[in-house]
Amino acid sequence: MRLPDLSLDAFRRQLASVDALPQLCVLGVVTGLITGSLMVVFRLALMVGAMLVMPYDDPEAFEQLSTGLRMVLPIIAVTVIGVLLWRQPLAARKIGVSHVIERLTYHQGRFPLRNWLNQWWVGVVSVVGGLSAGREGPAIHLGAAASSGLGQLLRLPHNSLRVLVACGTAAGIAASFNTPIAGVIFAMEVVMMEYTIVGFMPVILAACMGALVSQLVYGADPAFAVPDLSMGSLFNIYWIAAMAFGIGLLAGLFIHVSRSERIASLPLWWRLALVGALAALLAWCYPQVQGIGYDSLSDALFNRLTLDILMALVLGKLLLTAFAVGCGVPVSIIGPVLVVGAAAGALFGIAGGWMWPDKAADPGLFAMIGMAAMMGAVLQAPLAALMALLELTHMPHILLPGMLAVVVSCLTARQLCRCDGFFISVKRHGLHPLQQPLMQALSRVSVPAVMERSLVRTRRRISETQARALLEAKPVWIIIERSTDDKPTLALKAADLARYLLEQQEQQQGQREKQEHKSAPEDQREASDDNAAMDVLMDKGGAPGGQADVIAGKNVDRSPPPVSPAAASPDEDKEELLDLLEIPGQRLDLVAIHLQATLTEALNVLNESKVDGLYVEHGYRPKQKRISGIITRDAIERYYRLSDPSTA
Repeated sequence: MRLPDLSLDAFRRQLASVDALPQLCVLGVVTGLITGSLMVVFRLALMVGAMLVMPYDDPEAFEQLSTGLRMVLPIIAVTVIGVLLWRQPLAARKIGVSHVIERLTYHQGRFPLRNWLNQWWVGVVSVVGGLSAGREGPAIHLGAAASSGLGQLLRLPHNSLRVLVACGTAAGIAASFNTPIAGVIFAMEVVMMEYTIVGFMPVILAACMGALVSQLVYGADPAFAVPDLSMGSLFNIYWIAAMAFGIGLLAGLFIHVSRSERIASLPLWWRLALVGALAALLAWCYPQVQGIGYDSLSDALFNRLTLDILMALVLGKLLLTAFAVGCGVPVSIIGPVLVVGAAAGALFGIAGGWMWPDKAADPGLFAMIGMAAMMGAVLQAPLAALMALLELTHMPHILLPGMLAVVVSCLTARQLCRCDGFFISVKRHGLHPLQQPLMQALSRVSVPAVMERSLVRTRRRISETQARALLEAKPVWIIIERSTDDKPTLALKAADLARYLLEQQEQQQGQREKQEHKSAPEDQREASDDNAAMDVLMDKGGAPGGQADVIAGKNVDRSPPPVSPAAASPDEDKEELLDLLEIPGQRLDLVAIHLQATLTEALNVLNESKVDGLYVEHGYRPKQKRISGIITRDAIERYYRLSDPSTA
């Protein structure tokens, strides 16, 4: 009985395929545990930072600080970020969710270590330092990069790295909010921008593991307290729709301020000084705008905030967060967006109570729906917002008005304010690269799943005997190694070489028959003709170098060493050498691609190099690399046609 191959190489080969679901589920469990542990460490880091400046070691207790200290804190935070972060190269300053999406789009989910380390201290400084910032952005970046780092450490194919990034994202959200379903939907809707069964299952497992680790340390309570409320009269639906329209306008204002080119064109230290000054000014009057704001969000849900504080949260926290992003300060926006939405919803709820005291629902209900409407409009992620609303409130009956509010706010921000999602910026009526069907389909598979492994390598000039020896391995492609370095490697179709040898054999056989026919007696010529025909027939059907043998050959994992004419026998030295570049047939110019690459990477290399084929290199040391296979443009197009029913 043959035992299954349990080696790491076999694991990598299985992951290269589109249906490697069991292997991805194993990785999902591992990455969920890793990300959940990292989130515990990050929250401990926030507590350590709070121990230095905050009463009760609470990173949210800005109201308990003296006026002078809470005004100085954001100025110190901006200065530290400016001095330590802006001395680094531009590429190292990119952190947060936008960085995760960029690396997934253009770098196959590979993350630099330097950015990951920067995210740790920037996340702590921005929250504890009194800026309007959340912990969700750092959670997503830290989890996604750590999960991808595991894949890079194991040298997994890049198609699996994409799934690991989604696993880290979902686990980070789940551990931060204690909302595993919202984490899964956020990862698929905002980061991956696609829904597939192969992607969903490992991401679900990762979110579960991340939430479990967080619950073991912090308990199963949600991120903030929520009252038990109901909508009551259906009359509130009209006012909820009006509220959602207003929140959609606020979301549009938030996105336009954060993307303002006029703000971004200011000198660096002017921008940093303006962020610090605005944060200090708002902290002087309304410290509730500082930090994440979950305590203020909970107070808004329980209708404990006065009108002026609600207005400060809606306008002050919104503008402070958007202005900081526009000035280049890398703060997380998800937490502040929820707080702004809840405050705006509470204001609408209070106004509704004034106008219709007998029918209006509690302002806390409007605050709950408002936070989901704001999140959905800013991120253009309606499903993620609704799942967050459900898991944070544990009230299924709130989904009906929540669905209406999220749709109205998303449409208002997208159509009226002309805003795409906060984390993606595309041309109007265009698609983000992650949303393009071709890229989505080709990114799910790596080149080992499609490449042709049956090949042999040889030099340009070989004898006919050596050519027949090559064909005994029954290859599909013959790689021709050139002596010059300025030209790419070539590949010849093995069937073309077999056809050429067969034609040469037939010509030589015909010449011998003519000579024998002329010299033989007339009564022997008919028998000679019959024997010659049988010989040709046998050559076509059973010769070692026959075309049938080449086409029917089995794939081999290792190509034989190149055939060297110098190593030929004395009899072969007398043979005339064949020039494989002169043989009629299909030849491809080849350039190299590594074994971990996805089909998207392969297609990009083909387009950039203007060739029709790639040879796949295996190995990580320059002197130990070997060719594992060949992948052609036709093979990629054939896979896409088979995987996409709409192209059939």
